Amino acid sequence: MDRLKLKAVLGSHPHVKAVKSGELRSDLFDLDFIEYTPTNAAFKPMVREQAFDVCEMAIVTYLMAKAHGKPLVLLPATMMGRFQHTHALCNPAKGTLGPSDLEGKRVGIRSFTTTTGAWIRGILANDYGVNLDKIRWVTFEDPHVAEYVDTTERAPKNKKVLQMLLDGEVDAVLGETSDNPKLKSLFPDPAAEAAKWYARRGVVPVNHLVVVTEQLAKSRPDVVVGLYDLLKRNKEQVGPAATPDFVPFGIDANRRPLELIVDYAFQQGLIPRRYAVEELFDATTRGLN
Repeated sequence: MDRLKLKAVLGSHPHVKAVKSGELRSDLFDLDFIEYTPTNAAFKPMVREQAFDVCEMAIVTYLMAKAHGKPLVLLPATMMGRFQHTHALCNPAKGTLGPSDLEGKRVGIRSFTTTTGAWIRGILANDYGVNLDKIRWVTFEDPHVAEYVDTTERAPKNKKVLQMLLDGEVDAVLGETSDNPKLKSLFPDPAAEAAKWYARRGVVPVNHLVVVTEQLAKSRPDVVVGLYDLLKRNKEQVGPAATPDFVPFGIDANRRPLELIVDYAFQQGLIPRRYAVEELFDATTRGLN
């Protein structure tokens, strides 16, 4: 078969460095990398136009794309995972605020449909009893999936989310970090909260995985398997997986975080129903471990 050249977008992660540099290569295909900074800027063209053959993608973006019939196929190859508690901020000068105090408040977030936002809202709702419907959400960008109807309040075009927090125009912000001494974490001790959450849930939240176009998956399943194997080899080359593993590979390793983010996305009205983990993959990628 002909050797393929695949257009690809992956972030600059340590566990894909050898693949991106060409040090690790496949016998079946070449990867032509296109750089996007930040990487999430590539998600919209991938969802809306299938602009690349291979693309890193936030898991909530993928779930919403699936719900709207976008021709994408998920690989169980995590590019980025992290505990989310550090990505929620408040301004103590405007009064003491904790995670349980958000009802009735204005909360800024880049887009309502971001994966970090969905994880943190899930934590707020399920671990702190927050009624998300009683929060006034202020957003700055459209969803990657055009069909999603966003009913949030849109910030004025010239506004920046952290500046609005500093100016007291929003009470808290999700999905951001800052070293500004005037801002502090919404969670009193985010590392301790994350450790308690992990002890309770046994899950590292996954943010970004990898998708390919349905056209590639259907026409060259051997290439899709080869791509997964290449990425897995790079991960293994970096060294043994940490405990917990923040970049799990394989269906089994990703099952629990995927089940939980599906649950959260459904609770928040981002997807119309709960998908079984197996439904998120196709006949080829369902067998990858």
